[in-house]
Amino acid sequence: MTTPSADTGRTDLADRAGVDDAERREATAAVLAEAESRGLHSVRLAFADPHGMLRGKTLNAGLLAGLLANGAGVTSALVLKDTGQNNVYPVWASGAGVGEPAMTGAGDLMMLPDPTTFRVLPWAPGTGWLLCDLYTPEAEPVGLSTRRICAEAERRLAENGYEFRAGLEMEFHLYRLDGQDPGVGDARAPADRLDIGHSHLGRVYLGERRFDTIEPFLELIRRDLTEMGVAPRSLELELGPSQVEMTFSPTSGLVAADQATLVRSAVRQIAHRHGLHATFMSRPNFEGSFSSGWHLHQSVLDPRNGHNRFAPTDAASILSSTGCHYVAGLLAHGRESCLLTTPTVTGYKRYRPESLAPDRLAWGRENRGAMLRVIGGNGDPATRVENRVGDSAANPYLYLTSQMLSGLAGMEAGDAPPPATDLPYDADAGPLLPRTLGDAIDAFATSDFYRQALGDEFVDYLATIKQSEWTRFMATVTDWEQREYFELL
Repeated sequence: MTTPSADTGRTDLADRAGVDDAERREATAAVLAEAESRGLHSVRLAFADPHGMLRGKTLNAGLLAGLLANGAGVTSALVLKDTGQNNVYPVWASGAGVGEPAMTGAGDLMMLPDPTTFRVLPWAPGTGWLLCDLYTPEAEPVGLSTRRICAEAERRLAENGYEFRAGLEMEFHLYRLDGQDPGVGDARAPADRLDIGHSHLGRVYLGERRFDTIEPFLELIRRDLTEMGVAPRSLELELGPSQVEMTFSPTSGLVAADQATLVRSAVRQIAHRHGLHATFMSRPNFEGSFSSGWHLHQSVLDPRNGHNRFAPTDAASILSSTGCHYVAGLLAHGRESCLLTTPTVTGYKRYRPESLAPDRLAWGRENRGAMLRVIGGNGDPATRVENRVGDSAANPYLYLTSQMLSGLAGMEAGDAPPPATDLPYDADAGPLLPRTLGDAIDAFATSDFYRQALGDEFVDYLATIKQSEWTRFMATVTDWEQREYFELL
């Protein structure tokens, strides 16, 4: 499969970017061979925007060799939008408001595919899928690329002698689409007008009967994810109506973030093709709904022998000293990390006492009310920390980055965490988490830790993007306000 460079951008982007090594060439050859053997006609190139939503292009599979070498152009404005698809920065100005000359006038950035992420889509026959990193046309890495930020965080851990492991536990809601066609007037925002019904009625946590009701739907998702190479470890029912949970086996940090990014997009696409609507919004506004979260299981290994560095060596300890230092880092930077773990307005409505979601910076052994739940112990090679703070809609690359950088900071400093608690909702269990997205933006924007770890440019960029979202929300009259005050006052 060959292509003229004019179809894919300037020649030899991978070489000019310094990533065209033997390992990449071997992976590229494998991708081209599989695409040829499967007779693919199309390939999707995609990257994650600041919100973790995949954006990109679908191209003729005959261009694949050139795309892998030279990349493909995409408008830089896609990394400057808030969740309402508004351009937050002046894209027509010099440097597009972020000091990047290549982005002036919504100029192109280059999507360079990572051949190790190649998938063939079971629900779209003849179509391949590749995740990409962003570069300028001059082959300079784009500092606003969240996938690159995650890879850099994992590299820092590796340089300090730690191999990061993460296991995903993600919740979402799956509804029946009873009416799939929005009206003409709904084109701006059709989601709140969808005619939907429940896929299961909930209220019976892990009930066999409820699972049997939804099993035909879940089998569609399980089958296609498995064929795509990201088989779920489990598909379970949560307590809320239409609520579902997926778990995945542990893997490395960047791979886990790639996995989460692909799975979320895949689940939504698979569902829609079968008359369903999947949403990772934390709590849909339907009576009786329960909040969805993203629990991230994590540990670090010794790369020399694969030994779990969190596993304690005596029965009296919850975690090893390394694990305790890691927990101390997660707690110390927990508030300022919330913009990365919980980046939506709705996500902060999870943080309520006695709700199986955290509301404070606390940790405990096998305690599902604490932000950090320690699982395992002496003699258990699977000992790990489960962070229960995350929003299902979080950008996977930024969520994973926050954990790796915070945990590493705790291990480097040798910090000790506060005492573990059995009462995670008590006032003395720990400081409160941010109450709103606005609080989280302030904590992140004023964080010396993240300004040093990620740089002023990225901190200001993300805070500005999210402030646009928060400002629009604060200017909107909600249904609650209308009901509360319209007739009464």
